[in-house]
Amino acid sequence: MTVIRAAMTQTVNAYADMPDAAADLPLLEGRIEDIRRANLDHHLALIEHARDAGARVIGLGELFAAPYFALGRDDFWRALAEDARTGPTVSTLAEAAGRLGIVIIAPIYELEEDTGKRFNTAVVIDADGSILGKYRKTHIPVGGNEQGSFDERFYYGPSEVPQNQPSNKILGDNPYFPVFATHAGRIGVAICYDRHFEGVVHSLARAGAEMIFSPAVTFGAKSERMWEIEFAVDATRHRVYIGGSNRLGSEKPWNQPYFGQSYFTGPEGRLDNLCKDTQLVIADLDLGALGAPDPSGWDLARDARPDIYD
Repeated sequence: MTVIRAAMTQTVNAYADMPDAAADLPLLEGRIEDIRRANLDHHLALIEHARDAGARVIGLGELFAAPYFALGRDDFWRALAEDARTGPTVSTLAEAAGRLGIVIIAPIYELEEDTGKRFNTAVVIDADGSILGKYRKTHIPVGGNEQGSFDERFYYGPSEVPQNQPSNKILGDNPYFPVFATHAGRIGVAICYDRHFEGVVHSLARAGAEMIFSPAVTFGAKSERMWEIEFAVDATRHRVYIGGSNRLGSEKPWNQPYFGQSYFTGPEGRLDNLCKDTQLVIADLDLGALGAPDPSGWDLARDARPDIYD
């Protein structure tokens, strides 16, 4: 039996001096690094808490180093983008991963220095501090629901091939949906809106993923209903563990509420949260059980591959 203790964050922007109205955004001029640093420090404390609780891998929230700025359009936030290998966020987290011996999935706002293109990117950092590669969000939403709007394409574009930095620890042959061989197990990433597309989890599971982290910023009544369903169905259908992380609370100046409800689920259903801190979700994932037959009969061989049976 191979049991891995995994964690996710469930929090909001930690920068205390956000203005009270969108019209006051100019007051933040020159404070990008203060915002980034405040959120980095906040998440470093959560990472240490998770590691002290026995976690060997932790997934941070989507665009965790800032408030979720895509609720509106403002060029100010574009300055937050950074290099996915040498930028301040990844450099700091790589040091922490090596020092604490924990795998970190770090969703950042990426700037590709040589082209000037920007992406919503998750960097996968192994427990020895090495950067295994990255996954760039593939599906970029523009629109709204009954609570608010989002305009992500104003800030960043969809993934492009090749997806990752070179690494001999990337598995599978799908350049859009890589799987990373880490000290904690084989990990895939699906960022927020990606979770709505049926081929994403299928591609990651087929490439050998045991755990899939889905950092998200989501809100609205239907989103909340489906949040409880989507991951559970995909985890059972594809025999993987999925961790869905959402922000919990609201952030100035938009004051849009995020419902949280982050959780891990697997082939046999939702896992217990072992952490009492509302900003963390921690669960034990039995990776050894993934190869066992499904007691429900969902994965009968003759139905999975009808072409090889009479």
